[in-house]
Amino acid sequence: MSLAIFDLDNTLISDDSDFLWGQFLVDQGIVDKEQYEDANAKFYQDYKAGKLDITEFLHFSLAPLALHKTEKLYQWREQFIEEIIKPIQLKPAIRLVNKHRFKGDTVMVITATNRFVTEPIVKLFGIDILLATTPEFIDGRYTGNFVDTPCFQEGKVTLLKEWLKSSSETLENSCFYSDSYNDLSLLKLVDNPVAVDPDEKLGAYANKNNWPIISLRNQPITLNI
Repeated sequence: MSLAIFDLDNTLISDDSDFLWGQFLVDQGIVDKEQYEDANAKFYQDYKAGKLDITEFLHFSLAPLALHKTEKLYQWREQFIEEIIKPIQLKPAIRLVNKHRFKGDTVMVITATNRFVTEPIVKLFGIDILLATTPEFIDGRYTGNFVDTPCFQEGKVTLLKEWLKSSSETLENSCFYSDSYNDLSLLKLVDNPVAVDPDEKLGAYANKNNWPIISLRNQPITLNI
Protein backbone atom coordinates (compact mmCIF):
# COMPACT_ATOMS: atom_id res chain seq x y z
CA MET A 1 0.00 0.00 0.00
CA SER A 2 1.35 3.39 -1.04
CA LEU A 3 0.36 7.01 -1.33
CA ALA A 4 -1.19 7.90 -4.70
CA ILE A 5 -1.40 11.66 -5.17
CA PHE A 6 -3.29 13.40 -7.94
CA ASP A 7 -3.37 16.94 -9.19
CA LEU A 8 -6.90 17.97 -10.13
CA ASP A 9 -7.08 20.50 -12.94
CA ASN A 10 -6.21 19.16 -16.39
CA THR A 11 -5.38 15.86 -14.73
CA LEU A 12 -8.53 14.31 -13.27
CA ILE A 13 -10.71 16.78 -15.17
CA SER A 14 -10.08 18.07 -18.67
CA ASP A 15 -9.96 21.78 -17.82
CA ASP A 16 -9.07 24.16 -14.99
CA SER A 17 -11.75 24.41 -12.29
CA ASP A 18 -10.36 27.67 -10.92
CA PHE A 19 -10.63 29.40 -14.30
CA LEU A 20 -14.01 27.80 -15.02
CA TRP A 21 -15.44 28.93 -11.68
CA GLY A 22 -14.43 32.49 -12.51
CA GLN A 23 -16.04 32.19 -15.93
CA PHE A 24 -19.17 30.73 -14.33
CA LEU A 25 -19.43 33.78 -12.07
CA VAL A 26 -19.19 35.97 -15.15
CA ASP A 27 -21.76 34.00 -17.12
CA GLN A 28 -24.23 34.06 -14.22
CA GLY A 29 -23.86 37.82 -13.82
CA ILE A 30 -22.53 37.38 -10.28
CA VAL A 31 -19.44 39.49 -11.01
CA ASP A 32 -18.86 42.35 -13.44
CA LYS A 33 -18.08 40.85 -16.85
CA GLU A 34 -15.72 43.58 -18.12
CA GLN A 35 -13.63 43.79 -14.96
CA TYR A 36 -13.55 40.13 -14.00
CA GLU A 37 -13.33 38.19 -17.25
CA ASP A 38 -10.14 39.80 -18.55
CA ALA A 39 -8.41 39.56 -15.17
CA ASN A 40 -9.42 35.90 -14.80
CA ALA A 41 -7.99 35.11 -18.24
CA LYS A 42 -4.74 36.96 -17.48
CA PHE A 43 -4.20 35.12 -14.21
CA TYR A 44 -4.77 31.80 -16.00
CA GLN A 45 -2.21 32.69 -18.65
CA ASP A 46 0.25 33.63 -15.89
CA TYR A 47 -0.35 30.26 -14.26
CA LYS A 48 0.31 28.36 -17.49
CA ALA A 49 3.46 30.43 -18.02
CA GLY A 50 4.70 29.57 -14.53
CA LYS A 51 4.72 33.19 -13.33
CA LEU A 52 1.50 33.45 -11.34
CA ASP A 53 1.57 35.70 -8.26
CA ILE A 54 -0.45 33.34 -6.09
CA THR A 55 -1.20 35.88 -3.37
CA GLU A 56 -2.50 38.44 -5.85
CA PHE A 57 -4.57 35.79 -7.59
CA LEU A 58 -6.11 34.49 -4.36
CA HIS A 59 -7.20 37.96 -3.29
CA PHE A 60 -8.87 38.28 -6.70
CA SER A 61 -10.46 34.83 -6.87
CA LEU A 62 -11.68 34.67 -3.26
CA ALA A 63 -13.12 38.18 -3.16
CA PRO A 64 -16.55 37.16 -4.57
CA LEU A 65 -17.01 34.66 -1.73
CA ALA A 66 -17.11 37.52 0.76
CA LEU A 67 -19.90 39.35 -1.08
CA HIS A 68 -22.64 36.74 -0.77
CA LYS A 69 -24.32 34.61 1.87
CA THR A 70 -22.93 31.12 2.25
CA GLU A 71 -26.22 29.47 1.33
CA LYS A 72 -26.29 31.26 -2.01
CA LEU A 73 -22.66 30.41 -2.70
CA TYR A 74 -23.38 26.74 -2.11
CA GLN A 75 -26.35 26.89 -4.49
CA TRP A 76 -24.18 28.40 -7.21
CA ARG A 77 -21.45 25.85 -6.53
CA GLU A 78 -23.89 22.97 -6.89
CA GLN A 79 -25.03 24.38 -10.22
CA PHE A 80 -21.40 24.78 -11.28
CA ILE A 81 -20.61 21.16 -10.43
CA GLU A 82 -23.64 19.83 -12.31
CA GLU A 83 -23.37 21.98 -15.42
CA ILE A 84 -19.64 22.57 -15.81
CA ILE A 85 -17.60 19.99 -13.90
CA LYS A 86 -19.43 16.68 -14.32
CA PRO A 87 -19.20 16.83 -18.13
CA ILE A 88 -15.40 17.20 -17.96
CA GLN A 89 -14.70 14.36 -15.56
CA LEU A 90 -12.30 12.06 -17.34
CA LYS A 91 -13.42 8.43 -17.36
CA PRO A 92 -9.85 7.09 -17.63
CA ALA A 93 -9.03 9.21 -14.56
CA ILE A 94 -11.87 7.59 -12.65
CA ARG A 95 -10.51 4.17 -13.63
CA LEU A 96 -6.99 5.10 -12.57
CA VAL A 97 -8.15 6.38 -9.18
CA ASN A 98 -10.13 3.18 -8.68
CA LYS A 99 -7.13 1.09 -9.73
CA HIS A 100 -5.07 2.60 -6.92
CA ARG A 101 -7.93 2.27 -4.46
CA PHE A 102 -8.39 -1.42 -5.29
CA LYS A 103 -4.66 -1.96 -4.69
CA GLY A 104 -5.17 -0.57 -1.20
CA ASP A 105 -3.30 2.67 -1.86
CA THR A 106 -4.18 5.85 0.00
CA VAL A 107 -5.55 8.23 -2.62
CA MET A 108 -5.41 11.99 -2.24
CA VAL A 109 -5.64 15.18 -4.28
CA ILE A 110 -3.31 18.14 -3.94
CA THR A 111 -4.47 21.21 -5.85
CA ALA A 112 -3.77 24.91 -6.02
CA THR A 113 -7.45 25.64 -6.61
CA ASN A 114 -9.16 26.65 -3.39
CA ARG A 115 -11.05 24.20 -1.22
CA PHE A 116 -14.44 25.89 -1.71
CA VAL A 117 -14.33 25.02 -5.40
CA THR A 118 -12.53 21.69 -5.26
CA GLU A 119 -13.97 19.83 -2.27
CA PRO A 120 -17.14 18.69 -4.07
CA ILE A 121 -15.19 17.92 -7.24
CA VAL A 122 -12.82 15.60 -5.41
CA LYS A 123 -15.79 13.83 -3.83
CA LEU A 124 -17.06 12.99 -7.33
CA PHE A 125 -14.02 10.71 -7.58
CA GLY A 126 -14.69 9.17 -4.17
CA ILE A 127 -11.55 10.79 -2.74
CA ASP A 128 -11.72 11.95 0.88
CA ILE A 129 -8.25 13.42 1.37
CA LEU A 130 -7.76 16.87 -0.13
CA LEU A 131 -4.95 19.36 0.32
CA ALA A 132 -5.90 22.71 -1.17
CA THR A 133 -5.66 26.41 -0.55
CA THR A 134 -8.08 27.19 2.28
CA PRO A 135 -10.37 30.25 2.17
CA GLU A 136 -10.83 32.01 5.51
CA PHE A 137 -14.26 31.35 7.06
CA ILE A 138 -15.36 33.33 10.11
CA ASP A 139 -18.79 33.50 11.79
CA GLY A 140 -20.49 31.66 8.97
CA ARG A 141 -19.11 33.80 6.15
CA TYR A 142 -16.15 33.72 3.82
CA THR A 143 -13.90 36.73 4.29
CA GLY A 144 -12.19 36.82 0.90
CA ASN A 145 -8.85 35.99 2.52
CA PHE A 146 -7.02 32.67 2.82
CA VAL A 147 -5.36 30.87 5.71
CA ASP A 148 -2.09 28.98 6.00
CA THR A 149 0.19 28.28 3.05
CA PRO A 150 -1.22 28.57 -0.47
CA CYS A 151 -1.20 25.09 -2.00
CA PHE A 152 0.87 26.12 -5.01
CA GLN A 153 4.31 25.11 -6.28
CA GLU A 154 6.55 24.71 -3.19
CA GLY A 155 3.47 25.21 -1.03
CA LYS A 156 2.19 21.82 -2.14
CA VAL A 157 5.35 20.22 -0.78
CA THR A 158 5.05 22.15 2.48
CA LEU A 159 1.44 21.13 3.04
CA LEU A 160 2.10 17.50 2.14
CA LYS A 161 4.98 17.28 4.59
CA GLU A 162 2.78 18.80 7.31
CA TRP A 163 0.06 16.27 6.52
CA LEU A 164 2.53 13.38 6.64
CA LYS A 165 3.55 14.36 10.16
CA SER A 166 0.00 13.75 11.37
CA SER A 167 -0.59 10.54 9.43
CA SER A 168 0.85 7.04 9.28
CA GLU A 169 1.68 7.42 5.58
CA THR A 170 5.13 7.78 4.08
CA LEU A 171 6.47 8.68 0.64
CA GLU A 172 7.90 5.19 0.11
CA ASN A 173 6.80 4.05 -3.36
CA SER A 174 4.56 7.11 -3.59
CA CYS A 175 3.35 8.51 -6.90
CA PHE A 176 2.09 11.87 -8.10
CA TYR A 177 0.16 12.52 -11.28
CA SER A 178 0.20 16.04 -12.71
CA ASP A 179 -0.03 17.96 -15.97
CA SER A 180 1.80 21.10 -14.87
CA TYR A 181 5.39 22.28 -14.65
CA ASN A 182 4.20 24.29 -11.63
CA ASP A 183 4.14 20.95 -9.78
CA LEU A 184 7.76 20.08 -10.48
CA SER A 185 8.82 20.34 -6.83
CA LEU A 186 6.28 17.77 -5.73
CA LEU A 187 6.91 15.54 -8.73
CA LYS A 188 10.58 15.44 -7.73
CA LEU A 189 9.68 14.55 -4.15
CA VAL A 190 7.77 11.33 -4.82
CA ASP A 191 9.27 8.00 -5.85
CA ASN A 192 7.12 7.71 -8.97
CA PRO A 193 6.39 10.99 -10.78
CA VAL A 194 3.96 10.71 -13.70
CA ALA A 195 3.29 13.44 -16.26
CA VAL A 196 -0.34 13.42 -17.36
CA ASP A 197 -1.14 15.16 -20.65
CA PRO A 198 1.67 17.50 -19.66
CA ASP A 199 2.22 21.10 -20.63
CA GLU A 200 5.17 21.73 -22.91
CA LYS A 201 7.72 22.42 -20.18
CA LEU A 202 6.74 19.44 -18.06
CA GLY A 203 6.64 17.18 -21.09
CA ALA A 204 10.18 18.17 -22.02
CA TYR A 205 11.41 17.67 -18.44
CA ALA A 206 9.68 14.29 -18.16
CA ASN A 207 11.21 13.11 -21.43
CA LYS A 208 14.66 14.25 -20.37
CA ASN A 209 14.40 12.42 -17.05
CA ASN A 210 12.65 9.29 -18.37
CA TRP A 211 9.48 9.89 -16.37
CA PRO A 212 6.34 8.12 -17.56
CA ILE A 213 4.04 10.27 -19.68
CA ILE A 214 0.41 9.18 -19.95
CA SER A 215 -2.86 10.54 -21.27
CA LEU A 216 -6.15 10.41 -19.42
CA ARG A 217 -7.92 12.04 -22.36
CA ASN A 218 -8.01 9.37 -25.03
CA GLN A 219 -5.72 6.48 -24.15
CA PRO A 220 -6.22 3.34 -22.00
CA ILE A 221 -4.42 3.12 -18.68
CA THR A 222 -1.51 0.69 -18.85
CA LEU A 223 0.76 2.21 -16.19
CA ASN A 224 2.02 -0.17 -13.51
CA ILE A 225 3.05 1.45 -10.22
